[in-house]
Amino acid sequence: MEINVESAGGLLRRLHVKIPYERVEREVGERLKRLAVRARIPGFRPGKAPMKMVQSTYGEATRMDVIGELVRQTWPEALQQAQVRPAGEPRFEITSEKAGEPLAYVASFDVFPEIQLEHLDAIEVKKPRVEVTEADVDRLVDNLRKSRRTLEPVARAAQAGDVAVVDFEGSIDGQPFQGGKGEKVEVELGAGGFLPELEAALAGHSAGDAFDADVVFPADYRRQDLQGKTARFAVKLLEVREVRLPALDAEFLKSHGVEESAGEAGLRAKCRTALETERDKAVKARVKREVLDQLLAAHPIEVPPSQIQQEVERLRLEAANRMQLDRAGGKLKPDKLAQMLPDVLFEESARRRVALGLLIGEVIRKRELKPDAERVERTLDELAGDYEHPEQVKTFYRSRPDMMQSLNAVVIEEQVVEALVAGARTTDVDLSMEELLKPPASPTA
Repeated sequence: MEINVESAGGLLRRLHVKIPYERVEREVGERLKRLAVRARIPGFRPGKAPMKMVQSTYGEATRMDVIGELVRQTWPEALQQAQVRPAGEPRFEITSEKAGEPLAYVASFDVFPEIQLEHLDAIEVKKPRVEVTEADVDRLVDNLRKSRRTLEPVARAAQAGDVAVVDFEGSIDGQPFQGGKGEKVEVELGAGGFLPELEAALAGHSAGDAFDADVVFPADYRRQDLQGKTARFAVKLLEVREVRLPALDAEFLKSHGVEESAGEAGLRAKCRTALETERDKAVKARVKREVLDQLLAAHPIEVPPSQIQQEVERLRLEAANRMQLDRAGGKLKPDKLAQMLPDVLFEESARRRVALGLLIGEVIRKRELKPDAERVERTLDELAGDYEHPEQVKTFYRSRPDMMQSLNAVVIEEQVVEALVAGARTTDVDLSMEELLKPPASPTA
């Protein structure tokens, strides 16, 4: 069998394979002999037709079957002989199949890039140093109370913190515009969930008041057709509701797993512990993001298109599941799903994921890292601890090799990040909890 590898530019390779015609003819002949034993040809009893008749009837189809089978059989052998590793599924093309001549085909495929980790010492890590303050605890306690708030109608004028129920209709140059009308809309004054000027106009008015309010849409408003324009809203205030927060009584404490005897101090202690746990996770996530961002920036690599496409498909399915698209209209076919969620939505994230995966894999190989068994168990304990029956969850995970493989991947990635941090220049940076928890501007891995 003749093998020749052609570089077609970038990571694309073409593997040219020639299979001796004797092998093809032998395979065709043997298959026809087996077929002749049971062949049903008009005018002959099963298995009694002359071989020439069998060949005339089934020869062409048999030859095509043999060619397809030989391509599948010789592909792994050809790869081993050529010493190449495909990054994705090949595309086969038969280039010669004439009788008496070698069978020739070309397999086109991507290969993985060669990766040189030459700039790991250039990684610099700014590690957040965050103290959980009493103000942070206050905010969390307030948020817990707000989650159980009640709204009570009041006769006084609306003020900051109240919820106003309003009808409104907006117009620009005397003409109504799409989306400018609402009925029985709840607006929380000062919460920033509505147009600021309209919220401000509600303050000082009581239920039953009708008035106009001029609002200038921000220059960066989400609708371009309204950006920078001035609208006049005719507003009718239907009701003013005062926000009432629950007392930190026995019922409230119990609902958050705190004994009455522990009182508010017990609740605050539990809140502090929760914040510290959240802080530690956020610090870990930020350091990981920063390390991987720098690893990627310092080692730009060409990414196999086939790998990107595979990742696009995974991301598309994840998005469809989050959006519950299958539930909305039954099981969607891949082509229909691709129309609804085109590749362009996912290509950038897919490229980043694949590149990071390749770089992380190279770090694992170079450092000869393996998942720490004790750490895997701790991770499984933490994961199962969020469920009512943790032992059942752990048993379920251990019964599923695919889920344990995912768990091992999480652990080995953490070990990679720690290895990179250990060799990086590290600087502590003081941050508040609010600064730490601010969503990142850049994509995460």
